[in-house]
Parts: sequence; C-alpha cells; structure tokens
Amino acid sequence: MIKRMKEKIIHGLFFLNGLLVIAALLGIFLLLIVTALPAFKEIRLSEFLFTAVWDPTSYARPSYGILAMLAGTLLVTCGALLIAVPIGIGTAAYLAEVASPRVREIAKPVVEVLAGIPSVVIGFLGIVLVGPFVARIFHTSNGLNALNGSVLLAIMALPTIISLSEDALNAVPVSFCEASLALGASRWQTVILVKIPAALSGIIASCMLGMGRAIGETMTVLMATGCAQAMPHSFIDPVRTLTATIAIELGEVAYGSTHYYALFAVGLALFIITFMVNLASDVILHKYQNVVK
Repeated sequence: MIKRMKEKIIHGLFFLNGLLVIAALLGIFLLLIVTALPAFKEIRLSEFLFTAVWDPTSYARPSYGILAMLAGTLLVTCGALLIAVPIGIGTAAYLAEVASPRVREIAKPVVEVLAGIPSVVIGFLGIVLVGPFVARIFHTSNGLNALNGSVLLAIMALPTIISLSEDALNAVPVSFCEASLALGASRWQTVILVKIPAALSGIIASCMLGMGRAIGETMTVLMATGCAQAMPHSFIDPVRTLTATIAIELGEVAYGSTHYYALFAVGLALFIITFMVNLASDVILHKYQNVVK
C-alpha cells in the first residue's frame, strides 16, 4: 500500500513537472503574440517579412523589414552546421570506437569545458584570432562577416553534437557490431554502415540541438559578424542576425512605440523558426524509425 502510494506521488510529481514545462512554453508564446500584435497595426505583414530594410528611426518613413536579418541568421547557422556536423560526428565516432580509454578520459572533459566557455569570450576570440585570419585569406578589410560567425558558432555547437552523438553510438547494441564483424566487415565499415545508421536518430537530434544553439546565440554573432543591415550575398559579407537586432535595440527603444512592438515581432519570428526546426526534426525521426521498423 505504501509502495503504491509512493509510486502515485512520484508519478504525480513527474506529471506536474511536465505540465509546468508546457505552461512555461505556452506562456512565452502567448506573451510574444500579445506584445507583437500591436506592431502589425502600423506595419504590413508582407513588408515585415519580405522587405530587407530595417530602419525604424527614419524621419521620412520608418521601415521594419526583417528579410536581410533572416537571411543573415540562416546563412550563419547553415555555415556553422556545415562545419560542426562532420567534425562533431567524426569526433564522436572516434571517441566511441577508436580512442583508447586514456585518450577518452582526456578528451571528454575538454569537450565539456568547451561547452562552458562564455559566448562573449568566443566572440572576443573571433575578433582577435579568427577575424584577421579570414581577412587575410579572402583579402577583405576586416574579418567581421558571416564566415567568422559561422566558425565561432560551429565551435559552440560542437560540444552538444559530440556528446549526444557519442551517447547515441554507445547505445547501439553490441550484437549489431558483432554480427557485422562476423560477416566479414572491417571495423571501419561497421562504424560507417552499421553503427552510425543505427544511431542516426540520436545523431539527428544532436545536430538539431546544435542548430538551435546556433540560431539562438546572441553575443558571439553580435561581436563577430559586423552587424550590417544589408542583404548578404556570400559568407564574406557582414550580416546582422535576428538575435543581434533584439540585443542592440531593445534596451534603448521607447516603451510602447511601434519599434518596441516590432522587436517583439522579431522575437516571435525567431520563436516560430525554432519551433519549425524542432518539428521538422521530430518528423524526420519518426520517418526514420518507421523505415527501420
């Protein structure tokens, strides 16, 4: 009787925690909607989404177009993933299959320490190290551009991708590898053709979480991408992201102004993008699981 009561209490606590998380998420979403809606009394939705000029302080006609910022955010994020995903999965495979216990004991804490480095420090390193290197290679006046931001965000996303991908690879049943080796496959073929496909759901989840880290990062892109309010055409162009715009302008904008509400609309757009990324990852995972079954 007492044991059953304890189980009910524990079940209730877990259920309550789940409800609190859902309530917090819905609260944030509703707050963004309620605060962003007044902006669209003055701004057309088509202008907000499909124009590239963001100039809310213009005396002639204020402009509130996020297309250039949206392009800059996606450019920096995709660049970060192109760098971080192959390196992260390769490092995870090395730690899970090749590295000796001694190397693993050293490498794991290094990866965890990398995750704890403040973003402002990463941004500073981008200004003094990565930026000048990029400028010398591409012969630009400075290295504050989308490529610099991509490299820095890749560094910040690597710990998430490496740790979760390694856990996913270690969770693959040993019998899978033994069967592959018994059929004559080499260790390399077993890792590439058996372990990584078997752990693909966890690897995809790690990449999506790394993408979420890149999309939501503020200080690093604020310091290292140039913050230019213009449509980017390549990785060596300076960009301004959605998060950087909110961080730069929200502290100085007049409360209750159209500009104020427009910044919350930018936050709502960022929230929706993150939600769509998570939804896409969930759909991909379910499709993969159905294929495996």
